[in-house]
Order: sequence, then structure tokens, then C-alpha cells
Amino acid sequence: MKLKYSPLLFLFFICLNFNVLAQKGWINLFNGKDLKDWNIKIAKHNYQDNYANTFRVENGLMKVSYDGYQEFDQQYGHIFYKKPFSTYLLKVTYRFVGKQAKGGEGWALRNSGAMLHCQDPATMLKDQDFPISIEAQILGGDGEHLRHTSNVCTPGTLINYQGKLFTDHCLDSKSKTYSGEQWVTAEFLVLGDSVIKHIINKEVVLEYTKPQIGGDNVSNYDPKVKIDGTPLKSGYISLQSESHPIEFKTVKLFDLKPYLKNKTKLDQVINQLLEK
Repeated sequence: MKLKYSPLLFLFFICLNFNVLAQKGWINLFNGKDLKDWNIKIAKHNYQDNYANTFRVENGLMKVSYDGYQEFDQQYGHIFYKKPFSTYLLKVTYRFVGKQAKGGEGWALRNSGAMLHCQDPATMLKDQDFPISIEAQILGGDGEHLRHTSNVCTPGTLINYQGKLFTDHCLDSKSKTYSGEQWVTAEFLVLGDSVIKHIINKEVVLEYTKPQIGGDNVSNYDPKVKIDGTPLKSGYISLQSESHPIEFKTVKLFDLKPYLKNKTKLDQVINQLLEK
């Protein structure tokens, strides 16, 4: 006997299929155990030198700590996942803890970031401060001022905002301020060099387009790497150390590249992911 499927039943199975995909497609970039899938570059130190054990894993958390520093001394650090991505949803759960390291700049208080479309860390020079990248800036409240989180900053890059080239270094999101040591989950939807969206509590708090290499706000880089005008279609993902201790509970990614050739499927998967 042939089974007959109603249009509603057919639609149900399609939705169920995408829901399953949205649940199973996550990659845990941080495994909760160690840093074996990550590479480290700290300014004033050689590639892979985890100076003063800045980046470590304790109690299932990735921690950025400065108890081995006498002075921060602009030793900005970044820990990079081992492979690049181009089209994805990144989810990061973080919290600021403790006090800022001695010698950290005032602007770096409760300040960190998830760096998107980074240059290969192996191409960074010893004294380079930040990777050429798009910084999804993470800020914590200072108890006094309005401090949006999930902003964007542009070390060696440029973006388009509301249809125009944005040349300032940083642009605030519309998120609320998160103070204290509460956990905050930030998501970043990255679709190659077309659009990037910052999402807090399922709300898009910032959106911009056409990331590219260009501008200033990065120092001591190899000029062969910084070719202005180059569209940023892919790159590495890194997390910052900027002088204030921070902990990461979740760092995971859903790779959307398999859906790029079918916009309908891509939109359906993205909608399912952002509903969770």
C-alpha cells in the first residue's frame, strides 16, 4: 500500500530534519580539557610561547590569567584555533573575573575579544600587538559607565556600516551593560566577506558588511601580510588577553559552508540555530 503524505506532514519532516542538523552540527573548539587544538601568540614573545602560562585550562574552563606577570607592559596575547573558517556561527560564553593586571591600560579594563577572520598566527611578527582581523569586542561593566558588549573594532581592517565605509577604530553595539562576574553568551554570525552579525541573548545588536584589510590600529606587522583592499573571506578565530582576567566556558562553532550553494537551506539552518 502506498503511503500518502500531506503537505503539512511533508513540511513537518523538513523542519525536523533542519532541527536535527542544527543540533548535531556544532564543533566544540574548546574541549574543556586542554589547549591542544590552539596556538598562542603573545606580543614581545615568539609564536607558541605561552608566556607566564597566560592561557590555561582549569576546572573545565579556558582561563586568561596574569598571576605570572610583574607588569602587563602591552604584552597583548591571542590564542588561535588551529584551522581557519569562512562561513559560520560562533558561540562564546565568557565572564570577567578578578582585577586587571598591573600596568594594563585604562581602556583594557574588563576588555577582551573574539577575533574573526584573523591572519595566520604563524605570520605575526614577534612584536606585533594584534592580529590583522575583525575584533568582536567583549566588554564588562565597570560599575559606573554604560559599556556595551559585542562591539566591533578593526585592527588593520575596515568594514562597511549602513552602506558606508566605516573608518573609525571601534563601533558600539546596542547591547546592554553586563556587570559583575555573570556568564554572558555572545554569538557571531559570519558569512564570508558579505555580512557579520553580533548577537546577544538572541538579539542582533550589531550588523556590518564587506570586511577587508585596510586602515591602521595594528603595529609591528609584516607589510607583506597587510595588503589593503583585500576582502576578508575567511581566517582564523582567536580569543584575546588584554590585561583583565577572563574565563571561557563555551567556545563552539557551527560550520555553515556546506549550505552556501543553497540559500534556502542556509537561511533555514541559520534560523534554526538562532532560535536555540
